[in-house]
Amino acid sequence: MFNRFIFIICFLPLGLFAQKSSTSTVKQAQKSYNQAVSYLTNNQIDLAIIDFKKAIDLDNRFLAAYQQLGDIQRKSGNYAEARINYTKILEIDSEFYPLTHFYLAESELNTGDYSKAITHFESYLGFPEISATSIEKTGKYLLDCQFSLKGIEKPVPFEPKNIGQAINTAEDEYLPVVTADEETIIFTRQANRNEDFYTSKRANEIWEKATYLSNNINSPDYNEGAQNISPDGKYLFFTACNRPEGLGRCDIYLSKKEGNNWSEPFNIGEPINTSGWESQPSISADGKTLYFVSTRKGGFGGYDIWSAELNADGSWNSPVNLGPNINTKYDETSPFIHSDDESLYFSSNGWPGFGNKDLFISRKIQNTENKTDWTRPVNLGYPINTHSEESGLSISHDGEKAFFSSKKEGGFGKLDIYYFELPKELRPRNVSYVKGMVFDKINNLKLNAHIQINDLSTGKMVFDDFTELEDGKFLASLVNGKNYGLTVRREGYLFYSHNFLLDNMEKNEAFLLEIPLQKIEIGKIVVLNNIFFNTNKFDLLPESKIELEQIVQFLNENPTLNIEIGGHTDNIGDDETNLTLSKNRAKTVFEYLINQNIRANRLSFKGFGETNPISDNKTEDGRKLNRRTEFKITNK
Repeated sequence: MFNRFIFIICFLPLGLFAQKSSTSTVKQAQKSYNQAVSYLTNNQIDLAIIDFKKAIDLDNRFLAAYQQLGDIQRKSGNYAEARINYTKILEIDSEFYPLTHFYLAESELNTGDYSKAITHFESYLGFPEISATSIEKTGKYLLDCQFSLKGIEKPVPFEPKNIGQAINTAEDEYLPVVTADEETIIFTRQANRNEDFYTSKRANEIWEKATYLSNNINSPDYNEGAQNISPDGKYLFFTACNRPEGLGRCDIYLSKKEGNNWSEPFNIGEPINTSGWESQPSISADGKTLYFVSTRKGGFGGYDIWSAELNADGSWNSPVNLGPNINTKYDETSPFIHSDDESLYFSSNGWPGFGNKDLFISRKIQNTENKTDWTRPVNLGYPINTHSEESGLSISHDGEKAFFSSKKEGGFGKLDIYYFELPKELRPRNVSYVKGMVFDKINNLKLNAHIQINDLSTGKMVFDDFTELEDGKFLASLVNGKNYGLTVRREGYLFYSHNFLLDNMEKNEAFLLEIPLQKIEIGKIVVLNNIFFNTNKFDLLPESKIELEQIVQFLNENPTLNIEIGGHTDNIGDDETNLTLSKNRAKTVFEYLINQNIRANRLSFKGFGETNPISDNKTEDGRKLNRRTEFKITNK
């Protein structure tokens, strides 16, 4: 519905017109015009349009009627029709109303006629006594036009494809987000003025027919929209407006997937939600940083992008504005932080663009004070961006595909969901993911287990969650260029460790793991995959600390257990040297545990040299597996 205040403001300046220009000598035309103004004052926009058109039909030089009709059309986004009426005014009297030049130029900008827009913006600046605010905004629009003319000359590759009728219908479908494995998509569908979430699964590269997401989230009385899903598909952040428990007009909510359904959503509360307007959440891959849009105080313009960090106790820190390299005095919306935790895609009408809102990318950096900052945004280019509004972009985990919504010829209805291959220079940093299933080694029963993944160089936790109750599965995103240690724990079982050495990886790759857990029994062995030594050395490398702390925690949780630490080598070198090296490595771990207050009578160590290989020593991969540290349960 149109805003009544907008149209009253539109009408008031006409009192400044010269009397001979704002009225008609045709009595019936003036009557229709007066009736239209009455409708406009009462927010009866459709009726006002009819009578303004009647007035023009009766007097085709009725400038005030053209002006009012053009203003209504421009305010409602019908720029093509607005251009016709504004152009007619200037043909009759180019000095009738200075702002007509500005409004015509604005309409030309928003229909992609940049050269003509420049002409009329410049003619507007030629009028005397223009306010500083108007001069500033006109200058901004001129930059947009100049940017657009250059941008059109250097188009970027863009071949959008409809995602298909399993998802798109005759209704509006928009705001798509996909999980890291691209096997699940969640999107918004609007039908009968009600917005709800729908989802689809992909099997053998084919999307299944979309289904209603959940009665726990969707509601018949309120709209749900602007959603974002964590890479593993387990956490859904979304926006809901005007709910009874809301703190403001629109708040951010969270729901967790529980089996085949979703939990009852809850308002994430202060300090993220306020009495104002918070919306359009996007969660980082590690689940610890939430990006969102807000109109709260302390911003740069109307809508700004903010972020907040999650504390260990589940509360959120006070939100921080992303600053002047992202936000402008205009509007920034639709943030999407990629799984690389570095590439932020968003929509803005403040940075130079092709008209209305454009899509941009900015990269996270460390500034000279070693604080987080952002690079100056880069426009995604033409024809990804056009004179129309572009927003609501999401990027696949591998960074190769972008998903968006648009109303195009050949679609299935109104807004449809499309995807396209993202130009390489606009892609995020390479990322990988690990997808695993945890089960009992003896009976194959799927297990609910605690999964932790750490950056081995910094010790920072990048994933901390539990597997699904029903199927023991988990999925975690990993940024390339780093090395990670994974630990799987469950009460009554030996822990499991694995590592992902991605420091030299230059492409996206998925790691699929089947993880058998062993119950705690005498004689069972745990291979410590994240204990590291330099070649032919027995000093522990710093990257080993995470694994060593896991051993300490395991022994403290099971105070009656005794273990034997074993060192092993490959068959390179002589037997005696390998035996000594393996014994010294096992002893180093033994001494570390004692220094962590593990009683010495619970521990023993032994070097096995090359005598107990678990793989073929003929290959480097095999020798790597044989060079290992492990422990064995010796007493319960």
